[in-house]
Amino acid sequence: MTAPTFLDGPAGRKLAYSRLAGVGDGQALPGVVFLGGFASDMTGTKALWLEDWARARGRAYLRFDYSGHGASSERFEDGAISDWAADAEAALIALTEGPQILVGSSMGGWIALLLAKRCPERVAGLVGIAAAPDFTERMAAEATPEARAVLEREGRIEHPSDYGAPLVITRRLIEDGRANRVLTAPLSLGFPVRLLHGTEDADVPIETALSLLAHMECQDARLTLVKGADHRFSEPANLTLLGKTIHGISHPGEDTRA
Repeated sequence: MTAPTFLDGPAGRKLAYSRLAGVGDGQALPGVVFLGGFASDMTGTKALWLEDWARARGRAYLRFDYSGHGASSERFEDGAISDWAADAEAALIALTEGPQILVGSSMGGWIALLLAKRCPERVAGLVGIAAAPDFTERMAAEATPEARAVLEREGRIEHPSDYGAPLVITRRLIEDGRANRVLTAPLSLGFPVRLLHGTEDADVPIETALSLLAHMECQDARLTLVKGADHRFSEPANLTLLGKTIHGISHPGEDTRA
């Protein structure tokens, strides 16, 4: 795995990224941009698998770290949805050419929807993997009264994580998330949308995927529920389905091809 390079992002933030140029027949197809999840980074299983998938097909591909994530600058606890969406927009505009297929994992699905609203001309399709739009609202609602009191008083709390050390959740994150909600009005999306969601996802309920699908004004939107898949959605069969899904957007009518 090569070392990342850095983009000068919004407000002086340094964004780590890695990208592939399209070659051969792949140059005629939309590139693929991976948008990672909350407190994740661009070295995760899905991000690296997609890089191999894209390289084998000559497809342009971009993976990057939001500020406060992975190798990028800033502290995680200082960031919020507005910052990470701005980072993603900067990366999309500066590091890709033409319309792209956005692949958003968990929070990345929320970021992808914000990008679709801000620069729809740069989106050829959207794939949400356990997409978690507006997840900060559920995080706030599920907090105990004691935790909410601490958040209000101190501006931050530590939130348990199944993936490592507790995460610092700030009052700014919750308030900024509320200002960036996408499930409060219909979502007009003029490109194919594919939502992939595991039935054993313990972090994002299936109801979120159903609500997102219901909010879409889109002529080509599909939700696929995968029996037994968890939130990581990183088992070999899950990744194969992800590749087929991206291929299906690029080649309408060929969804079953790898």
